[in-house]
Amino acid sequence: MIRRFLIACLLAASSVPAAASVQPFPSSFRVQDIETNGATIHVRVGGKGPAVVLLHGFGDTGDMWVPLATDLMRNHTVVVPDLRGMGLSSHPEDGYDKRSQAADVRGVLTKLGIDHAAVVGHDIGTMVAYAYAARYPDKTDRLVVMDAPVPGIPPWDQIVRWPALWHFDFGGPDMERLVAGRERIYLDRFWNEFAGTPSKIDEATRQHYAELYARPGAMHDAFLQFRAIRKDAEDNKAAMATKLTMPVLAVGGEKSFGSNEAVVMRNAATNVTELVVPGAGHWLMEEATETTVSAVRHFIDGKPVK
Repeated sequence: MIRRFLIACLLAASSVPAAASVQPFPSSFRVQDIETNGATIHVRVGGKGPAVVLLHGFGDTGDMWVPLATDLMRNHTVVVPDLRGMGLSSHPEDGYDKRSQAADVRGVLTKLGIDHAAVVGHDIGTMVAYAYAARYPDKTDRLVVMDAPVPGIPPWDQIVRWPALWHFDFGGPDMERLVAGRERIYLDRFWNEFAGTPSKIDEATRQHYAELYARPGAMHDAFLQFRAIRKDAEDNKAAMATKLTMPVLAVGGEKSFGSNEAVVMRNAATNVTELVVPGAGHWLMEEATETTVSAVRHFIDGKPVK
């Protein structure tokens, strides 16, 4: 599995037509900037019914979730924040460990009057989603983790040595100077090498996110998300002593993390459903939109995942 992931990270294909560009949230969604835990979190909220929180990762912002949010809003209250230091949220000096960011999410929900919710995460959002479920298990109805390792959870000691993950330790003033004004070049590396089909992350999508990551402080704080991973690993090793009991859906792209997502989560939870999305790489929402939306929708609604 690990060898297949490393090979997949180096693949590049361009024969499949590009996917649709980033779309706006439905007009019924409202936008709020919520102050909590020393940060101001930019949040979109829409729909009505049991709550679902959608947490993005690096290379994206909350904008990545528009297709899923549009689907879920039919019978769910959908909450889509930008993580601290990313997108249109504020740029605090610290608090980028995922346990602290779980507190950001809890604070947002509390201010929205939401007591409990299902939580969905991708990439760094997966790390925050796990931290949230571990810290607030009585507030977490269901958990979806998508195509990312969880620091500290086995086989973490093997995963963290993968050459493709060199960026986990990339950061600092000199690295920021190298990337400044070249954010698009840096981001293209992830969109190309971590995709099953790079052309599905189309030009308009790349421009959209490159502009957001070129905002003042954005790359600095993105690097801090990764530099906090060592602390995240220690936090999660302690949290793992009490396994999660809520239903968990572990989703991996066939050409990326694959079944390793479920391998990781079975070390941290007792009720794990596995899904490997055929043909997809890391960017599940962009590369396999319909399959991913359908799977998450079925799981959130307590139906068999197809």
